[in-house]
Parts: sequence; structure tokens; C-alpha cells
Amino acid sequence: MSEENKDPEDKAEGAFDKAKGKAKKTAKEAKEKAKEFAEEAKESAEEAKEKAKEFAEEAKESAKEFAEETKEAAGDFAEGAKKTAGEFSEGMKGVTESDNKKILAGILAILLGSLGIHKFILGYQKEGFILLGVSIVGYVLFCVGVGVFIVWITGLIGFIEGIIYLTKSDEDFYNTYQAGKKPWF
Repeated sequence: MSEENKDPEDKAEGAFDKAKGKAKKTAKEAKEKAKEFAEEAKESAEEAKEKAKEFAEEAKESAKEFAEETKEAAGDFAEGAKKTAGEFSEGMKGVTESDNKKILAGILAILLGSLGIHKFILGYQKEGFILLGVSIVGYVLFCVGVGVFIVWITGLIGFIEGIIYLTKSDEDFYNTYQAGKKPWF
């Protein structure tokens, strides 16, 4: 039978079979391509996973090294702080010990010399009361005019004594004003 004489139904069946064959072939090709893509994706995922593991290990090592360096730096800082605190404490002992009151008496003599506080620190109560009393009288007579000179003189005495205290060596100061009990200048 020739093509012309075929029944349209037969033609449709032939076309359907042809299309079906092509569809199967195309589906098969698509399935193979999908498998290839899946394998490539799987390989890419494994590579990414390996790179992520390597990065995580490197990050872990870096963090460990940083922690060790930080621990060392903290230890060094702690040692330095202890050393500085020890030196400060030794220095403060020298200033606040009852044996040598040179710096405290000198600074108080310069700042509050007219009130005689430095004399009380050194244990000279009589001389301290004399300076305090004269200063009070000076403040009372301040409005008369004479009080200005009295307060100025007691302040000058304190200032001079403060300078003398601070310029003497510790040993000289102790021997002169604490052991020797020299009350003025």
C-alpha cells in the first residue's frame, strides 16, 4: 500500500509510534544528562565539603595559636603588673613608714605651712600649736592690716621648712628632725 492509500488512522498511529520513539529517545538522553549533572553536583558537593573541612581545620589551628599567644601575653602582663605593684608598695612603705615622714611633712609644710600641720606630723606639738595660734591671730587681725603680714610670715616659715625637708637626704632628715628633734629650720 502506498502512503496515499493508507488510512488516516494508520497514518496517525505511525506518527504516534514515531513520536513515541523520539520521546523515549529524548527521555533517555534527558535521564542520562540528569545523571551526569547529578554526578557532577555530587562531586562538587564533596569538593566543597572537603574545602570546608580544610578551612575549619585551619581556622581551628589559628584560633588555638591565637589563644596560646593571648595566654602568654596575659601571663606576661600579669607578671609585669605584679612587679609594678610590688615596686609601688615598696615605694609607699618608704613614704608612709613611721620612721621617715620626710615627703609627707615637706608637702604639708609647703601647702599648709602656716597652720603648722607638718609640725604635728613630726611630733612637735608645741611648735605646731605656736604656728597655728599665730596664724589664727593673723586671720583675726587680717582686717586691720597687720594680720596679712602675720599670716604671710607663718606661711613663709612653712614654705621654707618644706623646701628644706624635701632637699635633705632621707638619712639627714631622719637624724636632724626625727632622731635629733630639731624643731625649727
